[in-house]
Amino acid sequence: MQARTAALNQLSALLVTAPEHVRERLGALSGERLAQAAARLRPGPDVLNGVLRRLGKRVERLSKELAEAERALAALLAEVAPDLLEECGVGPVCGAQLLVSSGDPNRMTSEASFAALAGTSPVDASSGKQRRHRLNRGGDRQLNWALHVIALQRIRHHPETSAYYERLLAAGKSTREARRCVKRALARHFYLRLREIPRLPLTT
Repeated sequence: MQARTAALNQLSALLVTAPEHVRERLGALSGERLAQAAARLRPGPDVLNGVLRRLGKRVERLSKELAEAERALAALLAEVAPDLLEECGVGPVCGAQLLVSSGDPNRMTSEASFAALAGTSPVDASSGKQRRHRLNRGGDRQLNWALHVIALQRIRHHPETSAYYERLLAAGKSTREARRCVKRALARHFYLRLREIPRLPLTT
């Protein structure tokens, strides 16, 4: 994913300084559509066209590899934790990250310890009469990222999460603070769900 994003960024950066006729042809495109158009440029003496073409083909190869990896992860999750994939906002990548980061949840004494592992436990930043909490920068950042992605999806598509988020905003929370509260609630939710998953026997 990082390599694909880097290649897409390179494509976009090249278009900024490209000749006008190239910008007219590709300037309105972005993301996968830009990569597909660049990959189909005709090879020729134009050095810029060659670079754009190679970058476009690189994005296509990485997109194909990413899709294959997601299919493989989905198959493994369907076997190990099928209920996890049925959760709103949980795709193969985020589901796999939840499993890998949690390890054996039974070793954790409470959902608070799982929240600390995920970096979603609140950090007190109060001063005087002002009571507030700041971002927790500790814990497993990949697990935190997975919960962040799930939170964004559930805020949009999960009625209960969306209603909770709106209540937080109505109570005076900023959008960032409300998202942190949602992530903390999701850490509690997925801690309980992960404890329900049978552990695979360890291989020797």
